[in-house]
Amino acid sequence: MTRGPDQIALPLDWPQAGDAERFILGDANREAFEHFRKWSMWPVKATVLTGPRRSGRSLLARNFVERVKGRLFDNAQDHDEETMFHAWNAAQDSGRPLVIVSDEVPPVWDIRLPDLRTRLAITPVVRIGQPDDALFTALVQLGFADRGLFMPLDALRYVASRVERSYWTAERVVEAVDRFAFAERARLTLPVIRRALAEAGLIAEGKAA
Repeated sequence: MTRGPDQIALPLDWPQAGDAERFILGDANREAFEHFRKWSMWPVKATVLTGPRRSGRSLLARNFVERVKGRLFDNAQDHDEETMFHAWNAAQDSGRPLVIVSDEVPPVWDIRLPDLRTRLAITPVVRIGQPDDALFTALVQLGFADRGLFMPLDALRYVASRVERSYWTAERVVEAVDRFAFAERARLTLPVIRRALAEAGLIAEGKAA
């Protein structure tokens, strides 16, 4: 599949995973991406990455720590705080960065260990936002391509203008349309996609046109 300007994979010096783990760069995640590229300028050898689930945050963090031989705490709110505290200190001693991926950041993320709370108070935070139209469209397009399906351009524009713009919705759109088209043995035409989205509850019947 030809990759457009909003479908930029990780740089070639970053470990490349399978096609299903491609990272699409857009305005919503560009700040986070650049933050990891400039990690030598971090004030401490740790960072907190937050953003919506399914946004590629874990993939971005995982590829980074593999490249620099750092350490990752994914879904950090589920980890032992004392272990994380010692990992933060170890990162400063070794120079190998620590990445903490969390749904929220303090104070919304209620950290009970005072020493860890103090460390995270001086740790940079970078966020991935919800996708804009370009990134959302690219995610839907990539989802269909991964299934060997071609999504017409007019249908992509239709989807982007009708459904909620989120990472989770992009996945639901692909699943719903693929399932409907398979059951109906239908090609991915705009009328088929309208029906699939309406049946899945992703758009209201009255707003399908």
